[in-house]
Amino acid sequence: MRKSELWQDFAVFSLKTRRFSDHLARKPPSIDWTPPMTAPIPSAAPLTEIWRGSLLESLHLGHAVICNGAGEVVQSWGNPDALIYPRSSCKMIQALPLLTSGAAARYGLRSEQLALACASHNGARIHIDRVGQWLDQLGLGEGDLRCGAQMPRDPEVMQALIKTDDSPCQIHNNCSGKHAGFLTLSQHLGAGPDYHEIDHPVQQACQEAFEEATGESSPTYGIDGCSAPNFASTVTGLARAMGWFASAHTRATRADQAAVDLRNAMALHPELVAGEGRACTALMRDMGGKVSVKTGAEGVFVAILPEQQLGIALKVADGATRAAECAIAALLVSLGALDPASPSARAYLDAPITNWNGIHCGEMRPAAELVFAR
Repeated sequence: MRKSELWQDFAVFSLKTRRFSDHLARKPPSIDWTPPMTAPIPSAAPLTEIWRGSLLESLHLGHAVICNGAGEVVQSWGNPDALIYPRSSCKMIQALPLLTSGAAARYGLRSEQLALACASHNGARIHIDRVGQWLDQLGLGEGDLRCGAQMPRDPEVMQALIKTDDSPCQIHNNCSGKHAGFLTLSQHLGAGPDYHEIDHPVQQACQEAFEEATGESSPTYGIDGCSAPNFASTVTGLARAMGWFASAHTRATRADQAAVDLRNAMALHPELVAGEGRACTALMRDMGGKVSVKTGAEGVFVAILPEQQLGIALKVADGATRAAECAIAALLVSLGALDPASPSARAYLDAPITNWNGIHCGEMRPAAELVFAR
């Protein structure tokens, strides 16, 4: 192609581009481009700070709500109406139908099994052995689970799999206890094997329990890492559910007794709810069985405080687990539930950040605003 033709093509292209840009810049007279006036939406609040030397290197923002047993908001940070997926923090809610249906009583489930139904466990021997025995009790096996295979977090079990060139199975999945509970309920109801599907009686019962506990109609759901539906709620709704669990001993319905049994099982067996080296286990141990806590993926954390009849829910906007652990510890200390001198408080509050040479480089702190106003 000759140079003159090239320049001619380029000129045509430039003209068309200019005309298209002019078209985009023009506003059709029939369209009102003024945004609608709405009430300002509260923005995410500072929850956790990361300091390196004298510089605030990172700031984790999010939302937190404390509710009482009546479902009233006692205090909040950020946007209490932020819509979130609770992820694994709501496993105690998902376990409610297991008890209210009569399935737990029919199969003689013990407190250890109830704790596992609420667990996101490490896949240690204390977890996988008990889940395996639970499935045996039902006359079922690993193939009946629908949670998927997952490499365990427990170092001993992980190394054993690697050394034997073996593959993890579904019992190693951190949600296998919850799914054993689903299978128990499904068998009790005489329902089909695909208990993880949204239209299955098990998940319909879970949705009903979730909406009753949160006091909200869930607008949507997502599929969790273990393939079960995870229903959305506001942060306030999740905190309201925890407040309901915390005050359940003051009422006498079947659902209230189920809530008491589940929260007590978690507090009694903190090692089954998570495992060694995990915040849930460490915090519950240090609070002497008086408080139940549960983490969820993407920066969610909840707490149930029966003595104070309060429930906490928080969500770190960027999904950082370390920030959620720091924030929940700060609120528990502020509420007087956690001793600030306890090992877990020292681990998650003003926690030192060290490098590979053991040099102290900085620290993680809760934001100054994250204090319960007594």
